[in-house]
Amino acid sequence: MRRLILPFLMFIALASWGKSNHSTIGWKAGTARITITPEQSMWMAGYAARTKPAEGKLHDLWAKALFLEDSEENKSLLITTDLIGFSKVLSDRICNKLEEKMGLSRAQIILNSSHTHSGPVLTDDSKNYYPLDADQIKKRDDYSDLLVEKIIQISLEAERKLKPVNLFAQNGVVRFQVNRRNNQESKIEETTELKGPNDFAVPVLKVENKQGKTEAIVFGYACHATVLNGYEWSGDYPGFAQIELEKKYKGATAMFFQGAGADQNPLPRRSIPLAEQYGKELASAVNRVLNEKMTPLTSHLKTAYSETDIRFAHAPPTAKKLHQITEENSGYPEYLKLNAHFLLEKVKNGKKLIGSYPYPVQVWKMGEHLLISLGGELLTGYAIRLKKIYGNNTFVLGYSNDVMAYIPTAEVLAEGGYEGTRSALFTTPWSSDIEEVIINKVAQLVSKLEKE
Repeated sequence: MRRLILPFLMFIALASWGKSNHSTIGWKAGTARITITPEQSMWMAGYAARTKPAEGKLHDLWAKALFLEDSEENKSLLITTDLIGFSKVLSDRICNKLEEKMGLSRAQIILNSSHTHSGPVLTDDSKNYYPLDADQIKKRDDYSDLLVEKIIQISLEAERKLKPVNLFAQNGVVRFQVNRRNNQESKIEETTELKGPNDFAVPVLKVENKQGKTEAIVFGYACHATVLNGYEWSGDYPGFAQIELEKKYKGATAMFFQGAGADQNPLPRRSIPLAEQYGKELASAVNRVLNEKMTPLTSHLKTAYSETDIRFAHAPPTAKKLHQITEENSGYPEYLKLNAHFLLEKVKNGKKLIGSYPYPVQVWKMGEHLLISLGGELLTGYAIRLKKIYGNNTFVLGYSNDVMAYIPTAEVLAEGGYEGTRSALFTTPWSSDIEEVIINKVAQLVSKLEKE
């Protein structure tokens, strides 16, 4: 009898040890990357003044994936890209496929773009600002289809490559962003005192294997990727920063995410050496953080996502108004005329223009560290306010999941100007309560995660 009982007790003890040890395993992570540089000449996104498709490249564009899993097998997936930004139609397609193939919910997926203005135009079902002929439209749509497949590919690969790691977070600082609403670009070199709100933080997440080698470097900055305005594919300063870090940390994947930088420009600008300079400055700031004390993150992951309706200040433009805007001497710039044509066709085909917009709000909690991910071209005031509420070490991402328009604070909305009047519905401004609606939704999601 004893011979039978003893092995049984040993089996139970080993099984129990295995279960208890599971909670101490910690984080697992996997990374993958793929080039997304267009293989044919396409129209470039970001500047309405361009008059022809791209001609060559400075360096490749990339999509990169970081798959995370905590000790309880909670999962998340971060995708970063050298692109202008995902539209809702593309974001929905990608997330639906990831749910089908990987079982991931929207809460577990972040799709962020650097907002480089030296990348390709992407499919969008809500606007059209570029003079694309039938050939260019086909190239745009074919490229977007391939992009979806490539993102699914690296997501699956990153999950397959999961291995035990440690995670660390910390903020650095770099100061080449300039508030473009409060400082004149033409006078920047003679300006001795910059004005306006800024967020110079450089958030850094380090993924380190159990042998102490850096496997992935996730970092951000809140500044338009608009140093360059030529006709060569490029990740702009974020692209140069990633290249610099991957040179220094051999075998590591460097991933850039865009922050709340919609009202920030890199100034001065408009030269390749400046783009390289800012990229090296940013990489140097990240390198400093990586080599100083960082905060270790306990292996506990929670994710939450919601879409909250943000309204417009008044009713959509009528067909008559849209027609007036498209007229030759209307006084509107060409890209807004093109968009008016686009919306007018929708109205003529019996489609109703939207009266509100489903705005994406997302929160990840990694240990005690908060990452807040918001859609659209997010102004710096949001990061400043959220950090006052949740702490200066909070990571705030803009340009995530759906880049539909500028997202102004209440103050900027009241002031007007370019960032204050460009909504997801052409030139119809957002409602004055936009900031409170978004901040309140963030608070709801944070509260939800804290209760779990």
